[in-house]
Amino acid sequence: MADGTQWEGTWVEPSENHHNRIFFDGTLRALDGMQGPIYVGTGCLFRRITLYGFDPPRINVGGPCFPSLGGMFAKTKYEKPGLELTTKAAVAKGKHGFLPMPKKSYGKSDAFADTIPMASHPSPFAAAAAVVAEEATIAEAVAVCAAAYEKKTGWGSDIGWVYGTVTEDVVTGYRMHIKGWRSRYCSIYPHAFIGTAPINLTERLFQVLRWSTGSLEIFFSRNNPLFGSTFLHPLQRVAYINITTYPFTAIFLIFYTTVPALSFVTGHFIVQRPTTMFYVYLAIVLGTLLILAVLEVKWAGVTVFEWFRNGQFWMTASCSAYLAAVCQVLVKVVFRRDISFKLTSKQPAGDEKKDPYADLYVVRWTWLMVTPIIIILVNIIGSAVAFAKVLDGEWTHWLKVAGGVFFNFWVLFHLYPFAKGILGRHGKTPVVVLVWWAFTFVITAVLYINIPHIHGPGGKHGGAIGKHGAAHHGKKFDGYYLWP
Repeated sequence: MADGTQWEGTWVEPSENHHNRIFFDGTLRALDGMQGPIYVGTGCLFRRITLYGFDPPRINVGGPCFPSLGGMFAKTKYEKPGLELTTKAAVAKGKHGFLPMPKKSYGKSDAFADTIPMASHPSPFAAAAAVVAEEATIAEAVAVCAAAYEKKTGWGSDIGWVYGTVTEDVVTGYRMHIKGWRSRYCSIYPHAFIGTAPINLTERLFQVLRWSTGSLEIFFSRNNPLFGSTFLHPLQRVAYINITTYPFTAIFLIFYTTVPALSFVTGHFIVQRPTTMFYVYLAIVLGTLLILAVLEVKWAGVTVFEWFRNGQFWMTASCSAYLAAVCQVLVKVVFRRDISFKLTSKQPAGDEKKDPYADLYVVRWTWLMVTPIIIILVNIIGSAVAFAKVLDGEWTHWLKVAGGVFFNFWVLFHLYPFAKGILGRHGKTPVVVLVWWAFTFVITAVLYINIPHIHGPGGKHGGAIGKHGAAHHGKKFDGYYLWP
């Protein structure tokens, strides 16, 4: 896997050593203070006793509130399950443990179900059974290893690789946590497991689309963390809610990146003038984000510039893949239609001679690129119109206008790697990007100034209240945006 720390349109230095450092070494490490990191597949291990559906050992069984009293919703106390069946007497009777659910719930393989008690509660008094490498045994083992073995089984629907979402790994870890199990963060070197990630922009966006869609599918399913058991720590519940709802940020981000620019064109802004309390809330939010940024940089071991590059990639993914995921899942929920996915392309085995970075600069146009392109055009046009209104005399407080224009360019700066990536360029800034941005800006400003019907009677050609009018010199621009 790889995050956006090495992405500036294309990967800075193509390498197999790119890692999802901010997520694995930042977010997962932060969760270690509660019930532990979520299960994300690559690099994660399970104890067999947890994966088979056994309950964790408890003294007081109940909710997280008032744990010294057994929790708000205290239940019956019991000891660690299965210990009484791993004694010497139990082994002599042929009992090495018990199954947490009916034997038939583990699928059609009786041989597999018979190994679960001993594997989950190993006893020093019992010798491991000899495995005969017969053809029938091997065939049954292959069948058990198949991905579809646990489908439509009790264990598969309640504990195992839960179906109904493409991010089944997150659901599996969630099922473990709501039963009361804990996970722990561990980072070793060299890495025991290494996953792969696409380096082509289009493939990367489709991968993010698949992940974000899977998260929303969890939110709209029976595995919604809002309704988890009382064994789930409150802060752990918040973490799972964040994991299953983060694609919704695309809706707010679309307004955040377009409405300020459109206000320059319409001359009105939908938000009232900021108050003192607004600035207090803003300071609190910015301070919290600053603390999070410092922790991510420190824990992940990245530079501030790499951290910002990751933010730029998040901006691109939010405006494209996250928004598409929200639309797809809403269609699935409302119209009961299945979602088809484009799997991540990977280099087949035996293609070692093929250049692994051949697709790095290849541009594959996709519908996911439409929204970021529209946002770029809206902000360029909005800034150009504001510039034209200042030159035309409609707005006289050009210093205040500059605040809004700066915000528009801040949005463009975040989407600059995307503009560079769709050109398939690497290294220095492609001149064509700056040329097209400047060309669009100038053309929009010139058209606004010279076409009367665009800016109406209040502009240069209006006469009554425009630049040449007698009523007033121009309309004031109050604050960073034009207030009605």
